[in-house]
Amino acid sequence: MDELQTPEPDRKTYYVSVGAGQVLEDPEAAAFEFAIHANEAELDKLQELFAETQDADEDEALSFKGNPMVSDTPDNATYDALLMDIYRMLHELGTYETKRHIESMNIL
Repeated sequence: MDELQTPEPDRKTYYVSVGAGQVLEDPEAAAFEFAIHANEAELDKLQELFAETQDADEDEALSFKGNPMVSDTPDNATYDALLMDIYRMLHELGTYETKRHIESMNIL
């Protein structure tokens, strides 16, 4: 399914910026990397994952100690796992182009 195809009746098209942690309905509102088709429950779960990722990132920044070149701390592992959950969900809900893009990243 590509961006021009209509999503299933209970789903809407959303535009996602992973770096900004944003899910938008308007593709003109801000830059985005991925387009998805999601229902309300899926949208809520994705937004929850973004909130958890932001919390984990803030926790890592606030608890920073030691060598800035070391990135394998437990807090960083939590952030990485949440980010992988986001990409898995984006792949599952994504348009054809979104799925291909994520697959080309070789992260799943």
